[in-house]
Amino acid sequence: QVQLVEFGGDSVQVGGTLRLSCVASGSLSRICVGWFRQAPGKEREGVAAIYPDGYIPYYAPSVKGRFTISHDNAKNTWYLQMDSLRPEDTAMYYCAAGCGGNWYDPGARNTWGQGTQVTVSS
Repeated sequence: QVQLVEFGGDSVQVGGTLRLSCVASGSLSRICVGWFRQAPGKEREGVAAIYPDGYIPYYAPSVKGRFTISHDNAKNTWYLQMDSLRPEDTAMYYCAAGCGGNWYDPGARNTWGQGTQVTVSS
């Protein structure tokens, strides 16, 4: 069983930068981790993911070129570097584990963290 804890969310201005961290514990052999977000009144959506099949990153079109997902095996930690933040990036951000289905499908993930809030103001 995997447990996930996110942190790093904050309030920033447009164009600002944040780095979110997701620390994993438990049974971590070849887990697939993704970042998701949910804004008020909207469905949860996939933001980025990285799978242990060569550790190729996947990104939603809305964040590609601005966000970077990475992981540190030694620290069991996955990161989401967020640059050039926009107001539409405001959401609760979650990391989630699970290798089934499409990377961007929250319904295919079986373990979730508690979330960390990101607010971008103009």
